[in-house]
Amino acid sequence: MRVLALDTATENCTAAVLIDGRVLAREIEIERGHAERILPMIDELLVEAGTTLGSLDGIAFGRGPGSFTGVRLAVTVTQGLAFGAGVGVVPISDLRAVAQRALNHDPTINRVLVCNDARMSEVYWACYERGVDGLATLEGDEHVGKPLTVALPEGWTDAVGVGRGFTAYADDLRTAVPGAFTYEARTGDPSVAAQAYERFLPRAVEIISLAAPEVAGGRLVSAEGAIPIYLRDNVAHVAKPKT
Repeated sequence: MRVLALDTATENCTAAVLIDGRVLAREIEIERGHAERILPMIDELLVEAGTTLGSLDGIAFGRGPGSFTGVRLAVTVTQGLAFGAGVGVVPISDLRAVAQRALNHDPTINRVLVCNDARMSEVYWACYERGVDGLATLEGDEHVGKPLTVALPEGWTDAVGVGRGFTAYADDLRTAVPGAFTYEARTGDPSVAAQAYERFLPRAVEIISLAAPEVAGGRLVSAEGAIPIYLRDNVAHVAKPKT
């Protein structure tokens, strides 16, 4: 299986290629300039992997939520590459990618609350459980709102809190969901372990791991189906494909 993944929804500009079980990746954390970085990054990976766009089985991308311009860029680049290569695409939630990063990092974690900084004193947030296949499974819906509105699903008493929303709005989130800081309590090392989880951003590596089963099962959509999810206005906007 050969899959390309990319994401520009947050400060992390990231791409990865899966080639017959081997993953090659690039990433750089920058405030702006993703548009100038992502295509050269992809070109470098394809050269290193010894493959071409035309030999891919699919292209996966972070479909949001995230920065409006960053999500739109990921969609536009994905559409252009997919049209050129004649392959289908797999949209992956950026919140789910962060959840998967935590699950991969620690196999004892089973429940995750992801809170990404949405700016404007809000967070993008969602809850995930580890599925039988080890992949993050959404519990409920994805949301955007004030940190004090964040809540765990009914029946959940705790979850590992992950994402930069926990850095930006720590006090409010500790008040709203005190059970989401259990990783700190479990490890006994708040100065290292908890801070690392609170710094997590979505990466193409996790996007590939989430997209691979979809590609293997033929569950791809056309390039036109590369739809961004912004959450803030509660509608999906379709970016125009490159011509």
